[in-house]
Amino acid sequence: MIGMLRGKVWEVQADKLILDVQGVGYQLSAPHGLLAKAHSGHELIVYTHVILREDELALYGFSSAAEKELFLLMLSVSGIGPKAALSILSTLGTGQTESAIASENITLLTKVPGIGKKTAQRLILELKEKFKGRVLSSDGTEGSAILPQAASLSEAMETLLALGFSQEEAKKALQALPDSVREASTEEQVRIALRSLAASK
Repeated sequence: MIGMLRGKVWEVQADKLILDVQGVGYQLSAPHGLLAKAHSGHELIVYTHVILREDELALYGFSSAAEKELFLLMLSVSGIGPKAALSILSTLGTGQTESAIASENITLLTKVPGIGKKTAQRLILELKEKFKGRVLSSDGTEGSAILPQAASLSEAMETLLALGFSQEEAKKALQALPDSVREASTEEQVRIALRSLAASK
């Protein structure tokens, strides 16, 4: 199972991107949030999920472990397939989706292309208990009871562990991050932590 990929962006399309990982091009369907920050030639770390069907092997990419987890949760709901789950993430993002489900906001969920009232009701019925206590942050884009800084550091830790570093190594590298980086994106935190780890060897 491919859980995470790190490589250079080869091409960005309307609803997918191609990531060059050591000469192998992986095509990933992804939410618009990830596609918007993917630029050709730039390095990118992507959390992935593979769906294997009789006639198709599809790879999906996400900007964070939380986004991937939400995608998988939505797939567990009857009537929600990968296309619908990506549409929700592309339209609302992780935080607004969780907040809409927790607050039973059918109006917001039905603004997503392809999501009708019955589908929105099923999402709420089956997932609302999982998102109790989730709130929107001040910018209205990310929602969680966890502080954004703590969440991004947690995701950076997961990424370093996935890259093969021990928990102790990853912890030390993240603790050594400058204060100015602690509120940066997960990708930036991982990039600087990797520099620190390379210098210590």
